[in-house]
Amino acid sequence: MTRTQTKDDDLIPAPSRVEGPNRRAFLLDRRTTLDAAPGTETTARWLRTTLGAAFGLPLRDTADENATHSIRLRLDDTLAPEAYRLDVLTNQVAEITGGGPAGVFWGAQTLRQLLGPDAFRKAPAKKEPAAVVTARTIEDAPRFGWRGLLLDVSRHFLPKDDVLRYVDLLAAHKLNVLHLHLTDDQGWRIEIRRHPRLTEVGSWRARSKWGHRASPLWDETPHGGFYTQDDIREIVAYAAERHVTVVPEIDLPGHSQAAIAAYPELGNTDVVDTTALTVWDTWGVNPNVLAPTEGVLRFYEGVFEEVLDLFPSPFVHVGGDECPKDQWKASPAAQARIEELGVGDEDGLQSWFIRHFDRWLAARGRRLIGWDEILEGGLAEGAAVSSWRGYAGGVAAAEAGHDVVMCPEQHVYLDHRQAPGDEEPMPIGYVRTLEDVYRFEPVPPGLSPEAAAHILGTQANVWTEVMENRSRIDYQVFPRLAAFAEVAWSALPAPEARDYSGFERRMHTHYRRLDALGVDYRPPAGPHPRQQRPAPEGLERSLGRPLEGTPPIV
Repeated sequence: MTRTQTKDDDLIPAPSRVEGPNRRAFLLDRRTTLDAAPGTETTARWLRTTLGAAFGLPLRDTADENATHSIRLRLDDTLAPEAYRLDVLTNQVAEITGGGPAGVFWGAQTLRQLLGPDAFRKAPAKKEPAAVVTARTIEDAPRFGWRGLLLDVSRHFLPKDDVLRYVDLLAAHKLNVLHLHLTDDQGWRIEIRRHPRLTEVGSWRARSKWGHRASPLWDETPHGGFYTQDDIREIVAYAAERHVTVVPEIDLPGHSQAAIAAYPELGNTDVVDTTALTVWDTWGVNPNVLAPTEGVLRFYEGVFEEVLDLFPSPFVHVGGDECPKDQWKASPAAQARIEELGVGDEDGLQSWFIRHFDRWLAARGRRLIGWDEILEGGLAEGAAVSSWRGYAGGVAAAEAGHDVVMCPEQHVYLDHRQAPGDEEPMPIGYVRTLEDVYRFEPVPPGLSPEAAAHILGTQANVWTEVMENRSRIDYQVFPRLAAFAEVAWSALPAPEARDYSGFERRMHTHYRRLDALGVDYRPPAGPHPRQQRPAPEGLERSLGRPLEGTPPIV
């Protein structure tokens, strides 16, 4: 599709086609009603609770299809499910037509942007609130079906209301997947009723490493928290109303010390005293991994039974990454298991874990997805891959006919720093500026057309080892998430041909939207003093892990 720009076109992500404006206009005021066709109810509710609150308007329902001063919501099955068309018509009517309920919702998000930054507030900012949209026709559809953000709530727990807020922030940028990293060595964050010690013990650690794992500093404050099953149901339902799918991640067989601390029998008891293990208080790759026993399989099957009851997502993430094999190599029980199963070696043992849960999930109508280490020892049939170590794992999986989500750490790990300089908070990884993210391409060059069809989409990942609260997460995520959202949604040209200056111009308006939403983003000129990195004397360089130069394409 071609895209025709207008001089005041400040939409993000960029739509496929814009025509106008012309002499018609739509005025949102106290006369405006909602005319919602069957199947568009979720968008009608969202419009009433967001635009209605922002402008102090009732947005009453109308059954009159010819009503003036109305927002009309319609379905048209000739459009793709997430596609939409927004028309400003005569008689003060804004009509949003979607190929499915999600398409109508994304069209409503576009209308919200057109109504100005005040549309992003929770209550009216003016005495007589109203907004005008100059007439135009917008036709739009996403490039990818998976447009995601991983939120790591294990390393630093994010309270439920902050998770709900991030669902809204994803929806405002037309992102549709929230990948919740719920378990790791540093904390177990989801209630499992048949295994209560997972949260009684596994959700709290005594202290936390401050900065990179090589840092000598500690935060001695106990840290923890978890989501009850009712919390999870609320998050999932709230996201579903906004056409966001919540994908749970339960890590195995590595990144499991919090679970082993709660239930020591899950670990390799013949080579380590697992009763002495606590929830891990530092960062990095942990040597304590699950034992390859039938008991461990039954335990995690019980975990996943409760997880499936809470999350309707067709995909369930099992981690599968960074699983050191040293304990299995030293364990007579694990070596006997390798021989018994005939899997050859420790890589085969990890593959056995993943294949087991691939079959188990498939039998229940779900699909396993894991980090690209699940390729080691042979990829489970039907499994999808999150390609994080670069493009290579995703390329190999796609060429072999497996679905892939591209999230290479060198390009879309938003915990990596946004700029050089001592004033930037806790520096991790390569510098990835707003422009760098805007020029990220999820489909690597040279991929065959058949393999490219297996790229489900892309995801930005937010690991929270050095992000201890919501403000720090905001700073790392924004404004780069706006650039990522355009990459995931819009049919952009090749990276070097992208109009970054045009995107930057549109961001001037988008910053005002983020201000209205209360997002603590990194300002274009650099961090505010309150956002700057504290610099204890003599420790300025020791707290982070900055990587210099241009990140490799691997």
